[in-house]
Amino acid sequence: MTNNKPILTVDNVDVHYGDFQALHNISLKITSGSIVSIIGANGAGKSTLLNTIMGINKPSAGTIAFNNKAIAGLSTNQVVGQGISLSPEGSRVFEKMTVEENLLMGAYLKPARQKKDETLEKVYSLFPVLQEKRDQYASFLSGGQRQMLAIARGIMAGPKLLCCDELSLGLAPVVIKDIYQKIKEINMEGMTIVLVEQDVKRSLKHSDYSYVMLKGKIVMEGKSSELAEEEVRDAYFGVNQYAKY
Repeated sequence: MTNNKPILTVDNVDVHYGDFQALHNISLKITSGSIVSIIGANGAGKSTLLNTIMGINKPSAGTIAFNNKAIAGLSTNQVVGQGISLSPEGSRVFEKMTVEENLLMGAYLKPARQKKDETLEKVYSLFPVLQEKRDQYASFLSGGQRQMLAIARGIMAGPKLLCCDELSLGLAPVVIKDIYQKIKEINMEGMTIVLVEQDVKRSLKHSDYSYVMLKGKIVMEGKSSELAEEEVRDAYFGVNQYAKY
């Protein structure tokens, strides 16, 4: 499903929290139709990068473009309106709302609302368990079901690019395998996916291209199939020449 056209370009982006610099000169390209992994340990800057793309954080330097349109100064609502959606870390759902109410919250912008019935049908086809539990409160879902709901809610916005933050966090291996299969199916339908993960092996296995982050910098990148797992782990922990600072 991939082609050579970048759908998202991040160019020399810095992000500060007060006097603390969280991201240093980040540059990356996400190719349309691909699955891209952003790998790194806790505190590497992965979530900060996603939040910056989503308009939650504002870069102190650099540019971000989506489909050749500058988005760095846009609000989160405007970024979503451009076609980027986020499934946040921790399977965050609205616990006091039903499954279907959670899903409809994802279609809050007018273009998504106009297609909500069609998208809801697609989401239920992809995640049948959500249809079974559509009238249950989200608080009664298992961890894996909450993660599916968080992904499905992101899809309800009708994105061209879906960013998934720590999909496997706290989940059993059999559940993780199922969720990653769903991600593959979503990608096969044409949606571009960004996966933020700590698990090196899983990240390389399920993506076309990978970036490794350490202390707010990208220290390694390449086609996932061509990156050696051991070298990625070295970069992940800042060992030897892969740490560029």
